[in-house]
Amino acid sequence: MAEPDSHPITVAIERRIDPDRTVEATSWMQAGTDLATGFAGFLGSGWVRAGEGSDLWYMLYRFRDMATLEAWEESPQRSWWLDSGRAFAKEVRVERRTGIEGWFDAPFATHIETRQFDEGPASPTGPIQQPIPAAPPRWKQAVTIWLGFFPTNLLASWLLGFVPGFTEWPLYARVLLATVLLTPVMTYFVLPWVTRALRPWLQKG
Repeated sequence: MAEPDSHPITVAIERRIDPDRTVEATSWMQAGTDLATGFAGFLGSGWVRAGEGSDLWYMLYRFRDMATLEAWEESPQRSWWLDSGRAFAKEVRVERRTGIEGWFDAPFATHIETRQFDEGPASPTGPIQQPIPAAPPRWKQAVTIWLGFFPTNLLASWLLGFVPGFTEWPLYARVLLATVLLTPVMTYFVLPWVTRALRPWLQKG
């Protein structure tokens, strides 16, 4: 079984760009992508503007796991690149797709200009227009979470009943223990498995 931090991680960043420096910003964004390609675990990246007259720009990049992502994010190359754009680019939001958003793959945008890379040493195959599926409706997300939570909670409640004296504990103590045990199980194992199993239904329509 894979380690909890061995799943691919997508980072979504929203920035405000000085409208008078869009040409410079375009080269800057591409330079960031080119720098990231030289790092192990890089799976691809892309960026898109919210609209022709908008100052909102969105960037996505994806790494094989947390270790390779942190190697890029803590690198002097990325630090230099970020510093070179501070005069015209302001970061306003960052999301790591490792929670609910990561399970359902809800992106910022519907389409993104991107480059795809072969496995192994990153080598670009060229720019493409890649459709990204929208997040499923909230009610489908709720059903998915419930389908994972109910049997997991039921099994945990049954097993904890064998702990001597557990039923005599105060309610807050029983709930605390249950949540401490179930949260990592749900996050790293149950929900990723359930969402993979239900993906055709989640993406339908």
